[in-house]
Amino acid sequence: MRQSHVLLATTALLGGCATADQVQALEKKVEELEKKVTALEARPAGPAGAAPVDPAAEEAAQAIYKEIDELVKTGDVAAASAKMKELEQKHGSTTTWKRARKLAMELEVVGREVPADWASSMVETWYQGQGEIDLTKGATLVVFWEEWCPHCKREVPKLIETNDKWEAKGMKVAGFTKITKSSTEEKVKAFMAEQKVDYPVAKENGKASELFNVSGIPAAALVKDGKVIWRGHPARLDDDTLTKLLGS
Repeated sequence: MRQSHVLLATTALLGGCATADQVQALEKKVEELEKKVTALEARPAGPAGAAPVDPAAEEAAQAIYKEIDELVKTGDVAAASAKMKELEQKHGSTTTWKRARKLAMELEVVGREVPADWASSMVETWYQGQGEIDLTKGATLVVFWEEWCPHCKREVPKLIETNDKWEAKGMKVAGFTKITKSSTEEKVKAFMAEQKVDYPVAKENGKASELFNVSGIPAAALVKDGKVIWRGHPARLDDDTLTKLLGS
């Protein structure tokens, strides 16, 4: 239909004096245009205003992200942070960078200092272990969790083991909860008793989550002498990584 309209219009413009060769040439051009239009219409629609994907850029971004992931696993946070900045600067428009932003927010926390009044400004209630930790001295693995979170519950036995193993080496685990959704203080206490949680647990007022850029749980941060030296998912930490981070 589009082709016939174009031909009629063209013929009219030629005043009806088009030769057979001219018409044939026009038909060929219109046919080529039709193919291009059909191909464009067949492409899947992307988000409004979305830039076209550059396969080469995505591949390069993915390679850098893989390096970052490996560095985080080995505990080399400084190198991982540098690579993350490289990823943003070189490939900030890629889908890979968008996916990497959560990890970027975690790495951004490294180097932050914990305020001297953290206990009074961040903690509402201690369920156990009050006075046993000081985030401005020594080493503490702070873990953010909620009683209703199945992934958090799965990490608790490992955290108990980590606390028992590393306390003698100068590091202690501390759990922070905000008691959200269906949870209550009674449920938290019951879960702690059932799992025999032996490390300090407190309810925080949200300021700790802000300091450590916590947007999902479980989340963890390793603090040494008042400064954050690692931030990520608690499952990423093993004895080798802790040894490298703490120099134990």
